Amino acid sequence: MHGKVAIVTGAGQGVGQGIARALATEGVDVAVLGRTASKLESTCVQLRDKGVKAEPFICDVTATDEVPRIVAAVVDAFGGLDIVVNNAYHGRLGPLLSLDDDGFQQGFRSGPFATFTFMKACHPHLAARGGGSIVNLVTSAMMRWDQSNYGAYAAAKAAVQSLTRTAAAEWGRDGIRVNCIAPLALSPALKGWSEANPEEAEEFLRTVPLGYIGDCERDIGRAVVMLVGEDARYLTGATVPLDGGQARF
Repeated sequence: MHGKVAIVTGAGQGVGQGIARALATEGVDVAVLGRTASKLESTCVQLRDKGVKAEPFICDVTATDEVPRIVAAVVDAFGGLDIVVNNAYHGRLGPLLSLDDDGFQQGFRSGPFATFTFMKACHPHLAARGGGSIVNLVTSAMMRWDQSNYGAYAAAKAAVQSLTRTAAAEWGRDGIRVNCIAPLALSPALKGWSEANPEEAEEFLRTVPLGYIGDCERDIGRAVVMLVGEDARYLTGATVPLDGGQARF
């Protein structure tokens, strides 16, 4: 995969950083997108240590008017684009009746609205290289046995999954594959919640057949490497659960 170029949103920490690190291990140059400059630069240092080119781009994915400009800047800096990972997300949790309209819509702005804008802006650049791969992040909360408190999150991610299926159907002729992953990973947010709620965290862990929460790089990032590589060349429009068997997809 040496010489390929990837955009990873929300790559300053957690799952996005793990995916970026895994791609860099395979020689992929990475445009590191996110909102916090210091976190982006920290990720870039880690990637450069692996011998690849990595550059930070300040980006709030909800500012969709800016997305085409940022994508163009990435292509200008790296000379092309082959892989897009739509990881960034910021939304509200809680019972439906606790959410005002803005709180409910927040996840849609950073989820399907941002994902659509990035996919559309990246399409011509991927097609110009003869095709490429897009990976969108969804969640097992869409399939959760009890969706209480996850309604807005699950709804936004279900829309991302639907967009993924449509793009896969429409863009296959351009050589572009589009898939989803539904990760369960030890992100900073989940780690913080687990430490603050040890009894609940222990009960939650018992619902994961493999018995542990996934590592952002080894369990999630490496799976993305597989998805965007030649070994998965015939896979598109799929949702791959990376949750240790927790959810029934």
